[in-house]
Order: sequence, then structure tokens, then C-alpha cells
Amino acid sequence: MAHYCFLDANNIVTAIIPGQNENTVVGGISDWEAYYGEKWGAVCKRTSFNTHGNQHTGPGEPFRYNYGEIGYTFDPTLGDDGGFIAPKPGPNFILNRDTGLWEPPFDE
Repeated sequence: MAHYCFLDANNIVTAIIPGQNENTVVGGISDWEAYYGEKWGAVCKRTSFNTHGNQHTGPGEPFRYNYGEIGYTFDPTLGDDGGFIAPKPGPNFILNRDTGLWEPPFDE
């Protein structure tokens, strides 16, 4: 089962639903992001429950850096397909663009 995130105008995740797997064709529908997006009237992006820090927890490839959760931001500039990023935990945290995770500031 795949999961799909719905985004507001600022690319913030506002809702998540389970849905059809990306390779499933039903009634001629194969682009589930487009289908769910049209049905909900919002931008829709698939997310992977098994991806965290741009690593897949089982067999398979990481997808979109992190599992999208409500309040996460979808950054279309991460990787080839964009990525989901948690809210910034503090003003000095730095986004690691390889993992899609926030790193704490370092004292020098």
C-alpha cells in the first residue's frame, strides 16, 4: 500500500491517505498522484513509509528522503523527485541536503 500527502500553497503537508501502489492500474488510471490530487483539489505527492534520512529501512530504494507527515514541507529541489522535510527544530539547525534531516548547530 502506498501513502499520499496533500500539500497546501506553501508545500506543507496537510493530510495523508493510504492509496493505490504506484504501479497499479485500475480503470485505466496509473498516475495516482494526479488522480488523488484532482479528486482532493490539492497537490498530491506519494511518500514512502519505509524511508527516513534518505535510507530505506528494508529492501528497496529510498524515496523522497523522509516519510511525509502533517506539518512537513515538500522541497521539490531535493534529489530527483523532491523530498519531505520535518519542521526546523531550532533557528540554528542546518538542513543536510544528502539526508533531508536537520542537524544541530556545532560549537566551534
